[in-house]
Amino acid sequence: MKVLLVAHGTRGDVQPLLALAIALNSAGHEALLAAPRSFADSIRAHDVEFAPLDDGPNRLLDDPVLKEAIEGGYRGVQGKITALSTIRRIKPLMANVLRDLAEVARSSAADIVVHTPSVPAQHAAEMLGVPSVLVALQPGWVPTSEFPCPMVPLPKVPRFLNRATYLTVSATLRAYSGVVNASRTNDLGLPRGSGPQPTLVLQAFSPLVTPVDPAWPDSVRTTGFWYLRPTTNWTPDATLSAFLDAGPAPVYIGFGSMAGRDAQRTGDIVAEAVRAAGVRAIIATGWGGLAAQSSDDLLVIDQAPHDWLFSRVSAVVHHGGGGTTAAALAAGRPQVVCPFVADQPHWARRMHALGVAPEPVPHRKLTTSALASAISRALTLGQRADDLGERIRAENGVATAVRELEEVHSGRWAQRS
Repeated sequence: MKVLLVAHGTRGDVQPLLALAIALNSAGHEALLAAPRSFADSIRAHDVEFAPLDDGPNRLLDDPVLKEAIEGGYRGVQGKITALSTIRRIKPLMANVLRDLAEVARSSAADIVVHTPSVPAQHAAEMLGVPSVLVALQPGWVPTSEFPCPMVPLPKVPRFLNRATYLTVSATLRAYSGVVNASRTNDLGLPRGSGPQPTLVLQAFSPLVTPVDPAWPDSVRTTGFWYLRPTTNWTPDATLSAFLDAGPAPVYIGFGSMAGRDAQRTGDIVAEAVRAAGVRAIIATGWGGLAAQSSDDLLVIDQAPHDWLFSRVSAVVHHGGGGTTAAALAAGRPQVVCPFVADQPHWARRMHALGVAPEPVPHRKLTTSALASAISRALTLGQRADDLGERIRAENGVATAVRELEEVHSGRWAQRS
């Protein structure tokens, strides 16, 4: 079968779909991954066919106003005003993404369209007359009364109101209905409308880690995390190799694509916390959220493959993105989670509840003493992290996802449901 995979956003949004593309190709299928053109090199390096999409909303990641709102978790009146303003700014950028997607879909001859919620590719599937499959990289897209929506910063509510909290996500998606309808008519030649519901929802996370609702319909499948194959051909530079060999396993610290207003201040706090905790550390500057200087006990790098590096560190300090959380779990390493926005507070709470991380340290409350204390506490949780990591590694999320897609393609899924 020919599968068109569509993702947009940062590495944490794209990499799970890349893992699925590799698994599909290995199973004898044909996968085409459409993603922001800035990911071209990393995707093609895995011998996956790539279709570039406009970078769209990714262009806003360096905006100082947006950085301030992200650092504050969109809290308060000003945070909500910025969120609404951001939606208005995203609309024309998303129109460019949808225009590119329409062209990719037309030439794809796809049998199935698989996409994350960030791109409403179900409309392209409708144009092609094929099933669409939604990939949820975090809980929050499928309503349940079991727990409130993890995607939005809401106060705790009585259980009978849990399902209502998911209306916030629905309202955000509806905010883009004008852009989507314009794309349906102008790019896809379809009438205005919401499009078909997905044939299947694949939740690409582990039921060992986050709650699932046993009452969800058969069309919702929780597969386990989607990991890339372990990195075998990546070679660290001499500086990184020497640092790893020079002493005890260091702590990894990185905030991925999350960048606060003052990268230097954050870097200073991190460096001071490392000294206060008496550990060695590797700081990954990533997309610019950290600024620091290397020293005898601290090495500053741009980035390195998580599956390679995390197996060589003693703990992982991060922002709580689903991809980084999953990588730390698979490596069996204790964590310190410093969440910013969206699903990050959910993963932070879950890591603490599972006993592989101390209480979260929200980025807006980051201090030297709080981070140093959390690092010291995390280093006592190694056995729990190792035990959970063994269970996580026993899952094979992408293999499960491939089997589900094969059933959709063959029609067996419709018979089963």
